[in-house]
Amino acid sequence: MIRIRKDLTAAALEKKVKALFDSSARKIQSLDASWRPEQGAPVFTIDGKYTSRGWTEWTQGFQFGAEILQFDATGDKRCLEAGRAHTVAYMASHVSHIGVHDHGFNNVSTYGNLLRLMNEGRVEENTGERNFYELALKVSGAVQAARWTNIAGGGGYIYSFNGPHSLFVDTVRSLRALAVSHQLGHALMGENDKRISLLHRLLKHAEATARYSIYYGEGRDSYDVRGRTAHESIFNVNDGNYRCPNSQQGYSPFSTWTRGLAWAMCGFAEQLEFLVELGDKSLEPLMRKAAEATCDFYIEHTPTDGIPYWDTGAPNLHKLGDWAGKPADPFNAFEPVDSSAAAIAAQGLLRLGNYLGNEKYTQAGLTVCDTLFAEPYLSSDANHQGLLLHSVYHRPNGWDRAPGADGVPRGEACMWGDYHAREVALYLLREMEQKPYLTFWSKRK
Repeated sequence: MIRIRKDLTAAALEKKVKALFDSSARKIQSLDASWRPEQGAPVFTIDGKYTSRGWTEWTQGFQFGAEILQFDATGDKRCLEAGRAHTVAYMASHVSHIGVHDHGFNNVSTYGNLLRLMNEGRVEENTGERNFYELALKVSGAVQAARWTNIAGGGGYIYSFNGPHSLFVDTVRSLRALAVSHQLGHALMGENDKRISLLHRLLKHAEATARYSIYYGEGRDSYDVRGRTAHESIFNVNDGNYRCPNSQQGYSPFSTWTRGLAWAMCGFAEQLEFLVELGDKSLEPLMRKAAEATCDFYIEHTPTDGIPYWDTGAPNLHKLGDWAGKPADPFNAFEPVDSSAAAIAAQGLLRLGNYLGNEKYTQAGLTVCDTLFAEPYLSSDANHQGLLLHSVYHRPNGWDRAPGADGVPRGEACMWGDYHAREVALYLLREMEQKPYLTFWSKRK
């Protein structure tokens, strides 16, 4: 269980946050100098160098979005220009990509951040650029929403790249694409010119995720522990009925893959904030229930310093003894930690704490950040392109580098972990500097 520090404030982490962005600048420069477009999007590091891994191209937006966040945090205009240029040159295919559920990751991290900065007055107003960003975001949200499966009872979900039967818990964080597109006044146009509300699909997907991906300790099955999440939920597409939980990247359908848990924590918390902006309370009780359950599970099933192991049911965790009663050990010989899950979860905890006015979640988020923004997680090694060390991509498939004879991955970084470390650090930096609260959406001044 996380030993929540009640003495921490955002201001107390100022030195660590600034050290993170100092290191981040060097990492961005190193990757920009070595990356070649024909290699595909960088995904994770091997021996400290970013490499690609063909599965789906879901990390390109994190690569270029990192440059934009770096400008936001430091004012380095070189990073802004690089982020703009890379977005224009390489992100168009992601806007129209009909084969993935990752539009919120790729396009809100790039086009969305650029539009937000213009709306905030951080970059000069330019009508042509504004129209370009807005068009990309409108289309991206509609393309994401078109990946739709109807389910029994009148609901539905955005299906994963596995196919129409598959609901991934990850996608709740990608709902930001539909949210921004809806905010810009867009809709998905269907057969016979039917106008399909992006907000409606956002709410229905969030509802399906809350009902089927999250457990509440209410006797749903023999493994119903409050806050536990299933990575994948399987439906019969012929009649729309739910069939069973599943997992692609976790240990099993009946354990909790902690990055999936973190996506739910962050996704539900920020959508609650967005719905406040819209004045829509229709799904607030269910989304709040899901956010609180997942955040509580994370607090209760994570080591004392706030860094989780990759799955709470990983088969060799028992060999670590009371693993949840002591700090995480990224160098242990049995199971890897996942720092990327911690970076995502920290933001979920902070946002839920802000939304509820609940210090427990806020202080838990600060506790996680306090650990993450220092060794052995934050990398200051000039020869390592990764910012946040000890992340895991796909443990079941064996994709992660394991440097020792024990076969346990450690010492490497990933695009989403690095991006979310920067994003949660920027969240805290804005609080320290009394700047506008960081959201994925924004309004024109």
